[in-house]
Amino acid sequence: MPEIHNYTLNFGPQHPAAHGVLRLVLELDGEVVMRADPHIGLLHRATEKLAETRTWVQSVPYMDRLDYVSMMCNEHAYCLAVEKLLQLEVPVRAQYIRTMFDEVTRILNHLLWVGCHGLDVGAMTMVLYAFREREDLMDAYEAVSGARMHAAYYRPGGVYRDLPDRMPQYVENRFKKAADVKVLNEARQGSLLDFLEDFTNRFPKYLDEYETLLTDNRIWKQRLVDVGIVTPERAKALGFTGAMLRGSGIAWDLRKKQPYAAYDKVDFDIPVGVNGDSYDRYLVRMEEMRQSNRIIKQCIDWLRKNPGPVITDNYKVAPPPRESMKSNMEELIHHFKLCSEGIHVPEGEAYAAVEHPKGEFGIYFISDGANKPYRMKIRAPGYVHLSAMDEMARGHMIADVVTIIGSQDIVFGEIDR
Repeated sequence: MPEIHNYTLNFGPQHPAAHGVLRLVLELDGEVVMRADPHIGLLHRATEKLAETRTWVQSVPYMDRLDYVSMMCNEHAYCLAVEKLLQLEVPVRAQYIRTMFDEVTRILNHLLWVGCHGLDVGAMTMVLYAFREREDLMDAYEAVSGARMHAAYYRPGGVYRDLPDRMPQYVENRFKKAADVKVLNEARQGSLLDFLEDFTNRFPKYLDEYETLLTDNRIWKQRLVDVGIVTPERAKALGFTGAMLRGSGIAWDLRKKQPYAAYDKVDFDIPVGVNGDSYDRYLVRMEEMRQSNRIIKQCIDWLRKNPGPVITDNYKVAPPPRESMKSNMEELIHHFKLCSEGIHVPEGEAYAAVEHPKGEFGIYFISDGANKPYRMKIRAPGYVHLSAMDEMARGHMIADVVTIIGSQDIVFGEIDR
């Protein structure tokens, strides 16, 4: 009988489950993975280096492009780190807006994750359901910032502008009849808060639909249960955060343990897993969406009752109102200096982290007192999780590698930063 030797296989980047930019070199014994070596660098964004040649505000749009599924959460960490260096107080209304949009972003992230994870594993319908709901939240992004994805809405000192009083409407065209447009515009008659409130009322029903499709589906469970098990001790040792850590049974969440923005003023629970396998990580993320929905409802309620400023009145950090700028010499000078030079941040170093949908996303700055960062370092959760790929995949079949990649919820912009 011939002796079987291990052989090496390239998994990706062309493989659909590798999403175009992950190359895994798998060492196989038959169909069993003996070793998995992730190769990165196919999507090198050079964000950390680019930040050194951009002013503090100019680097905000780069944050959107790091994890292009969790745009505003990336911006939040960046702004928190700048505010820490500036020792700047953010208006309370801006903190609530940031909290609300962080949770909108968490739902956006998890919807894309469950859609793509389902698609990778073979559940074709999921991605169609998930994109239907993402469309509504993308409209909220667009209403507030003018951009559907790369919002650049957060600013050091607050947010770019207050929430709009009206939502954009669909119009009748050759693709949409008057009756269809009327149905589509039903939830768009009021403000952005009205639109989001309508979404939060509908969303639990949609989540129930996803769970009906997947949670007790025997094929889904066969593909996920006991695949990629990580014990609580190993999860901590490997530097896991977010759903990857909570899936292993550790209730660590920066929103509770190190509150920022308005998270200490809202009520929510931290879901945790029991077995630390891919199925537990799926259940944790599904429950996280329900908790995010709860937080958004509380933020909407507070924002309705409490008008106020949404960005700092320190004109060395944020531009003055346009009316003042056009009628007052001092404000005009502030505006000119901000637009030509940018913010001058005091010397020092700072690290700020947020509970990003994928885990702990942190920004570390060194400032030399100039109008640009001396050095920026990004602590990307996906990078840490990908480094555990070898340990998680060992002893599993090739088909399970797809499940493990899906359960890690990897986006390469932040890995190849």
